[in-house]
Amino acid sequence: MQETLIRWLDWPPLWTLAAVVLVWILGWVGFLFGFGACGPGLGLACLILGLWLMGSAAWLMWRGGTTVNPRGQPSALITGGVFAISRNPIYLGDVFVVLAASFWWDAPLGLLVAGGLVWVITDRFIGPEEERLAETFGDTAAMWFNTTRRWI
Repeated sequence: MQETLIRWLDWPPLWTLAAVVLVWILGWVGFLFGFGACGPGLGLACLILGLWLMGSAAWLMWRGGTTVNPRGQPSALITGGVFAISRNPIYLGDVFVVLAASFWWDAPLGLLVAGGLVWVITDRFIGPEEERLAETFGDTAAMWFNTTRRWI
């Protein structure tokens, strides 16, 4: 039961939500320096970019007939569109959402939280996903891994 609950809670959107909540808390702390008048504009730009990356990737995966479930078995290798920029555009979008929160709430330590999210996502989700892609798509996946960066 406990293992099932932990596995259920161990999902990228929940990690992203936790990171955003942490940034929000950090925004209340206050710092000697911040992002100033540029913060809200940078925050909005990061939010728009993050949501665009997530939406574009999900659309391409849906159109390609493969799963967006990070633990699911892929049925197609999507390499065009935003997947030509990053092998993980949804996760990259998650990081941009955390950056958006950092800029919006003027929380410079949020940049470290975004870096922490990159580490967690890479360790917990990207590695196993890439193993499944390599097993399923062989040389085609290997070629894509070699020509497209994991993040950006």
